[in-house]
Amino acid sequence: MTMPELNDDGSLLRVSGVGKRMPGPRRWWGGRDWRHTLRDIDFRLYPGELIGLAGVSGAGKSTLLNLMLGLTRADGGEIVCRGRRIAPGSARALRWYRRVVQVIPQDPAASLDPRMRVGELIREPLVRLGIEGPHEVRVGEALEQVGLDGGYLMRRPAELSGGQAQRVAIARAMAVRPRLLLADEPLSGLDLPLQAQVTRVLKTLHHEAGIGLLLISHDLSVVCRLCQRTLVLDDGAIIEDRPTEALFRAPAHERTAALIRAAAMLPGQDLPPTSLTPGSLSAATPAHRSQELAP
Repeated sequence: MTMPELNDDGSLLRVSGVGKRMPGPRRWWGGRDWRHTLRDIDFRLYPGELIGLAGVSGAGKSTLLNLMLGLTRADGGEIVCRGRRIAPGSARALRWYRRVVQVIPQDPAASLDPRMRVGELIREPLVRLGIEGPHEVRVGEALEQVGLDGGYLMRRPAELSGGQAQRVAIARAMAVRPRLLLADEPLSGLDLPLQAQVTRVLKTLHHEAGIGLLLISHDLSVVCRLCQRTLVLDDGAIIEDRPTEALFRAPAHERTAALIRAAAMLPGQDLPPTSLTPGSLSAATPAHRSQELAP
């Protein structure tokens, strides 16, 4: 049976009613509290979309990413790609999914084996996923896509700058030729010039290869540079799901307003206009989920 290219609603990845609980400290009488790290998460990712997932540390971003990668199991709801539910399983069982969805890690230095050369690092997922050769062609194309030449093939991670290491991590994901990239804080720890380099690479991949992108970040200034639509996650729930410019112009929740104010205080930012003034949205308004985003 041939697997469909998309879900029945036209989405590439569908997250429906997903929840996750984590055990808290034990009570003195032997019981245990459970904390909801995610509650009723619901959104769709359509082919070629550039979407931001923003939230402060502890909002649940990493937990959601692990669920979307099939590394942990949800306590409720489902995540569906190409008509199949995503859940933890053997590497072989998830091999098809790894060909569709790849991750760009937050810390490329930790994800790149220091013993391997760049060419080997980019080739490794092709071998692991059973993708037929010639691998050299894919490796060369992936390097070119991120603006690196063949001179980098024999380098080791220790010989790369932060921006170069991040681009190698992106090339490693792109060699698989996925439909969707999940980027976990891809600009974290990079200075502004290196952030600009990586941002240009991600934009180019979208325009030239039609790659979809879910950009996960605590920094709305990063999200607004790349993303057409933004989800705001707070205390395990999505409180806004709107076009990025509309969200900046008139945030509907105090947590979103705080993230915008924090982004505006960073140097070198060119943010969309906002209606925020000192003291505006002093009380949180009801959670807002826009219905204007039909594909």
